Amino acid sequence: MRVTQILLFPIFFYATQARPLDKIDLYEASIAELQSGLENAHFTSVDLVKAYLRRIDEVNHRGPKLNAILETNKHALEQAHALDKERKLIGRRSPLHGIPVLVKDTIATLANEGMNTTAGSYALLGSVVRDEATVVAKLRKAGAIILGKTNLCGWSHVRGDLPNGWSGRGGQTTNPYYPGSDPCSSSSGSAVAVAIGLAAVALGVESNGSIICPASFNNVVGIKPTVGLTSRAGGAYAAFVGCNVVGSEKLVVPLSMHQDTVGPIARSVADAAAVLTVMAGQDHRGNFTSTAPSVIPDYTQFLDRDAMRGKRFGVPRKVFMNETLMRTHPSVNSESEKALERIKQLGGTIVDPADLPSAEEMSYRQEEWVALVQLKIQLNAYIKNLAYVPTNVSSLADILAFNDAHRDLEEPDGYEDQSSYLISICDPSYLVNSYDCRLIFSELTQGYNSSYHEILRQNQILARDRGIDATLKTYGLDALLLPSNLNTTLPAAIAGYPMVSGKLFPNF
Repeated sequence: MRVTQILLFPIFFYATQARPLDKIDLYEASIAELQSGLENAHFTSVDLVKAYLRRIDEVNHRGPKLNAILETNKHALEQAHALDKERKLIGRRSPLHGIPVLVKDTIATLANEGMNTTAGSYALLGSVVRDEATVVAKLRKAGAIILGKTNLCGWSHVRGDLPNGWSGRGGQTTNPYYPGSDPCSSSSGSAVAVAIGLAAVALGVESNGSIICPASFNNVVGIKPTVGLTSRAGGAYAAFVGCNVVGSEKLVVPLSMHQDTVGPIARSVADAAAVLTVMAGQDHRGNFTSTAPSVIPDYTQFLDRDAMRGKRFGVPRKVFMNETLMRTHPSVNSESEKALERIKQLGGTIVDPADLPSAEEMSYRQEEWVALVQLKIQLNAYIKNLAYVPTNVSSLADILAFNDAHRDLEEPDGYEDQSSYLISICDPSYLVNSYDCRLIFSELTQGYNSSYHEILRQNQILARDRGIDATLKTYGLDALLLPSNLNTTLPAAIAGYPMVSGKLFPNF
C-alpha cells in the first residue's frame, strides 16, 4: 500500500469498553481530545497504547515501511494499566496523564525498561545509562507513557554525508506524504511518527535545524526551545566553567553544548505548548538551565487566535530567502509569501525586508568547526559515563574503529572507506565527502584552545549582537519570519535562540 493512499483514510481508534463506541482520528486527535476521552471513560490508556502499537505495526516495518520507530517499550501496557487505575482512584496528574509519547534515540530512558539509547548506532547497542534524561523523568512524573524510541540521522547527522533520516540501526526513515521522499534532518523519526499518527507527541533534539526542518517537511509543529530552557541532563554533556569540567550533564547524546536543546514535536501548537510546559525548567544536573525561569508558566495560556494583531514581524530576505544560496525549491518561498499575507490579514505588521546586518558573514563552516571541537569532548564524556557498553567502545576514536570494522551495519550502499580521508580531512573542503568525515575531523581537533574560544566568540557576536538582536532592535520587531528549511536555522542555532516551525494548514 502506498503512503499517499494511507493518508487518505482516517484512522479510527475504537474503545473497547462496554459502552457506546467512540471513535478518534489518531492522525489529528489532540492531547485535549485524548484526555477528554480518558476522563469520560470512553476509552482507557491501555486502549490508547494498543491502538498506537497497532499503527506502528502497520506502517513502520510493513506496508509503507516508514522506519520511524526503532523500538517500543515492552512495559507500556503495564504502565498504562497502572495510570488508568490511578486515574480512577486519585484523578489525573496533569493534561499528559496516560498519553503515549515517543522520544528520539539520543534521549536516555530507564535501562530496566529495556529500550536502548544509541543515537542510531550499533556501537552503543546494549549500553546501559546510569539514569534517564530529566525531560523524560518530568514527562513520567506528569503521567505520560514513554511508548518508544524514534529513528534519526545516525549520531544526529554528525557523521558526514549520510541521507537525512538514515541510521545503522533504523535504516532509512521516509516522509509519509510521498513515498521515499526526504524527511529532513536528525529528528526525522519523531516528526514522521507524529505526522502519521504513531503518537500524539514526540521529543526531538536540535543543534541546527534538527527539530525545525523535519517538523516543516512532515507538516507538524516543532518547537526548538532556547538553549537552557529544557534540560539535557541524561545525555552526553558536561557542565563547564571556562574549559574545566566541573559537573555532569550526561543524559542526551550530544553534539554541541552551546546549541543542543530538547523540544516537542506535535500535531498542533497547543499540544507542543502543553508538553513544553512539562519539560521546561531548571535542573541542578545541567548548569545551562540556570538561566531558565525558576517557575515555568503554563505556555498554553498564551495561545490566542488574535495574537498576531498589533505584532511586528521582520522578513530577513538577504541570504536566507535566496533560493540559490539556501538550496530552496521555489515553491517554499512561494508558500512563505502566502503565509506573510495571511499574517497581515490576522492583524500583524510585516516589516519587509528586515535583514540581519551580519547575514553575509555568518559561516556554516565556522559553526560546524566549533561544534566538532565540542563533540569530541562531549561524546567522550557521555560514553565514559555509561554504566556498561557491551561493544567496549569508550571514545570517539573507538566509534570510528567500530564503524570501520562493521561496515555492513554502519554504512549504506555506496560507501567509501573512511580511512582514505584520515590525512586529507584536515582540509575543511573534505567535510562533506565521507560518511564519517565529521567524526574524523572531530577526532583530530585539539580541544578548547585559543582558536576555539575566538571563533566561538565571533560566531556568537555575528548571530546575536550583529544578527538577530540587532535586527529586532533596529526595526522594533517581535519576531522574525523565515521559510522552514535546514539552511535558515543557522543564526538561531549559533545564538541558542528559540524557533517554532508551524504547519502548512495550521490548527491550534
